[in-house]
Amino acid sequence: MAKFKLDEVDHQILDMLIDNTRIPFTDIAKKLLISAGTVHVRVKKMEEAGIIKGSSLTLDYKKLGYSFIAYVGVFLQNTSQTKFVLERINQIPYVTVAHITTGKFNIFCKIRAKDTMHAKEIIFMLDDIEGVYRTETMISLEESLNDKKRLMHTIFNELD
Repeated sequence: MAKFKLDEVDHQILDMLIDNTRIPFTDIAKKLLISAGTVHVRVKKMEEAGIIKGSSLTLDYKKLGYSFIAYVGVFLQNTSQTKFVLERINQIPYVTVAHITTGKFNIFCKIRAKDTMHAKEIIFMLDDIEGVYRTETMISLEESLNDKKRLMHTIFNELD
């Protein structure tokens, strides 16, 4: 598949969408002095090329009662069980991220919970998955940085 080439207008469109995924195409068009149809066509092409994979919603989990964050390293009895264990982890909605890793853990997870008691229940759910040898948990005292926008802006600036 040929590499999709982004031009300056594409970069500007992406920059605005990164800052606000809900910005109307008409507002982008006005700022860039192009038609809304042009914005629509370019966004559609970037979606078809797989550069844009949708948009996301950012929630304030604290306001929803889920202020507790922990990271759980999962040790497996055998690495051949990775797929099976990941399928079971995927059934636990409080596990928001899971990575297959090298190093100390086989799988590394981020969990969101209401409080320590709720986190304990989630960790026990992970421990109870067949194939999990043991887990190791690290409690997050504060999520100090969670900003994908800076990386996206940097990537697009480097493409110039």
